[in-house]
Amino acid sequence: MTLPTKSQVLQWIADNPAKTSKRDIAKAFGIKGGERIDLKRLLREMEDEGHLSKRKKSFDDPNRLPPVSVLTVTGVDADGDLYLAPHDWRGDAPEPRVLYVPAERDPALAAGDRVLARLTEIGGEDHSHEGRLIRRLATGPKRLLGIYRSGGEGGRLIPVGKGDDREWRIPAGATGGARDGELVEAEQSGPKGRMGLPQAKVVTRLGDPGAARSVSLIAIHEHGLRDDFPDDVIEEAAAAEPVTELGMRTDLRDLPLITIDPSDARDHDDAVCALPDDDPKNAGGHVLWVAIADVAHYVRPGSALDREARERGNSTYFPDRVVPMLPDALSGDLCSLHEGVDRPCIAVRMQLAPDGEKIGHRFVRGLMRSPASLHYEEVQAAIYGEVSDRVAPHLDGLCVLWSAYGTLRQARARREPLDLDLPERRIVLDADGTVTSVAFKDRLDAHRLIEEAMILANVAAAETLEGGPLLFRVHEEPPEDKLDSLRETAEASGFKLGKGQVLRPAQLNRLLRDAADTELSELISMATLRSMQQAYYAPRNFGHFGLALRAYAHFTSPIRRYADLIVHRALIAKHGWGDDGLSAWDIEHLERTGEVISAAERRSMMAERDTNDRYLAAFLADKVGAEFQGRVTGVQGFGAFVQLAETGADGLIPVRSLGAEYFRYDRDEQTLTGSESGLVIGMGQPVTVRLAEVVPVTGGLTLELLSVDGAAVKRAKGGGRKPSRGRGKPKSRLRKVKRRR
Repeated sequence: MTLPTKSQVLQWIADNPAKTSKRDIAKAFGIKGGERIDLKRLLREMEDEGHLSKRKKSFDDPNRLPPVSVLTVTGVDADGDLYLAPHDWRGDAPEPRVLYVPAERDPALAAGDRVLARLTEIGGEDHSHEGRLIRRLATGPKRLLGIYRSGGEGGRLIPVGKGDDREWRIPAGATGGARDGELVEAEQSGPKGRMGLPQAKVVTRLGDPGAARSVSLIAIHEHGLRDDFPDDVIEEAAAAEPVTELGMRTDLRDLPLITIDPSDARDHDDAVCALPDDDPKNAGGHVLWVAIADVAHYVRPGSALDREARERGNSTYFPDRVVPMLPDALSGDLCSLHEGVDRPCIAVRMQLAPDGEKIGHRFVRGLMRSPASLHYEEVQAAIYGEVSDRVAPHLDGLCVLWSAYGTLRQARARREPLDLDLPERRIVLDADGTVTSVAFKDRLDAHRLIEEAMILANVAAAETLEGGPLLFRVHEEPPEDKLDSLRETAEASGFKLGKGQVLRPAQLNRLLRDAADTELSELISMATLRSMQQAYYAPRNFGHFGLALRAYAHFTSPIRRYADLIVHRALIAKHGWGDDGLSAWDIEHLERTGEVISAAERRSMMAERDTNDRYLAAFLADKVGAEFQGRVTGVQGFGAFVQLAETGADGLIPVRSLGAEYFRYDRDEQTLTGSESGLVIGMGQPVTVRLAEVVPVTGGLTLELLSVDGAAVKRAKGGGRKPSRGRGKPKSRLRKVKRRR
């Protein structure tokens, strides 16, 4: 039997991608006995020449994609088409580009997803193949963030994430030039071995982890936030020009639309004003205007700006920096409603009855000029008689606005949204990024004024667009299992939460009010918060439980939230204001967009929380050994979490630090109970702790328990015997208390 030519072997492999082992090839060409040695030599030659690639015991042509391939989603083009690339391309030819052809039941895919797809070669100009999904695969190599420590052969990576204390080995050729002590980003490399340390390679050097401004940088990389804009996005933003002509816009430049923001705000995306209603049928009522930056004019569907904004989902705010959704040329300039300059906007005129109920509204696309950019503190001071020179010219307008706010408060009281007004802390940094103080943020009536105006504008948008394509802001009611847990906590504390009826926020508010003047107030607040579901974006309306609203959509912050931009486009399309409304692609992918930006919101929240934890740990680093008051906020088998009252920092009391006795963890009761001392540690208990250890790079605090409920903790000296399974539950740590009036 004559050996096949190299071309024949390549053609057979292309025609039979599922049968590419040496045995399959030999059988196909009738090669037996000693001729197999010659075939082996031929295949080795083809491998050395680059014509074949050997993977385990199979061969394939490295310059051709097999009909079934592992691919990576690369992203969406300007036309909204999704493209794929080979996950492991080894050929000399240019990497093939694959157009994804979705089926009706395919899951939504995003950039970075890995898939197994069936390919059809078509030889098109901008793509060589079409791919149809077989299944989505697990994600790629694990990404790591840590401190590089050099050693004899390579080094080690010490992770900086909380709870991740496993070191990774960095081989000599995979250090990426990192220096000892540098903060680096790495990824898992090689198989997960059962013996020894797992292996990783350095992919990015991030610099000195001790630098104050590295804190937020750690969170940015740890959570995969996009902190650099691609060149085409920057170019699009830089090419944008201000709107100077009215065109089809409504002229709103005579309205006293002022912005009220934090004193350090750089972007202003909302402005408000109120006027007495001159409609004789609404005597004593108000007209409330809310104008929002017209971001849709600059960020067009399918543009590079649009694709980048969708991936980011929202701006992320850290104590020392902002990772914006849009480049500064837009967010800090053209889209921002700066004082004294013409700016395009989308505004809603809302007619309020004397009792604060909205009795009518209409939207316009306009051009406005804000007469003033004020901040919350000076507005609050002016209303209470301390009028600065900046505020004085606008005092009459503020007084009318304040009057309208008074009626909105009446409407809010009747609606009774969930009143879970938890304190928020503010981390203050100096010019070098070092924490100088941690304080409670003041919650002013000026904040509530703007909040109520924005909520009403969002309601107006949802009502206007309901029935058409729209992303609602959805907050579903608590699930039954979490409500049962809240009821148990309330009843054990001497309070009641009704059962067997449709839950309303008003019922939770009564529970919170009943507990407000007792020592268990914070416990009930935390238990209520834990029972809540997380809000998200979706094209289907399930209402907003927390705000007690039937329909709600985010309209008021398009500079920093992509959901609001979608709502603006929907308003533009509905009113026929231009060609920059919702595109066909926007509508087709509305559900996936909701998933993408909901995930981005959760990612930002975690990054912001982790950054605050690290800053707080750095602030407390020189206070090791000091005693603090706090409250138990979580219980696990390995220990109890405590929030310190003064700073809001969270620390861990490890169960190993509680003495030699065994502590039994009750998942249902959320308690740890000492087998000898009978000490019970549970949710909401006031405690005194000593700060034992601080790890600023992870944000970790280790605490030592000194007292619980005012009683000093006595640690058992003997070895505690582990109780056998089946013994009774420990008594609940919750005591019935008389409510103080």
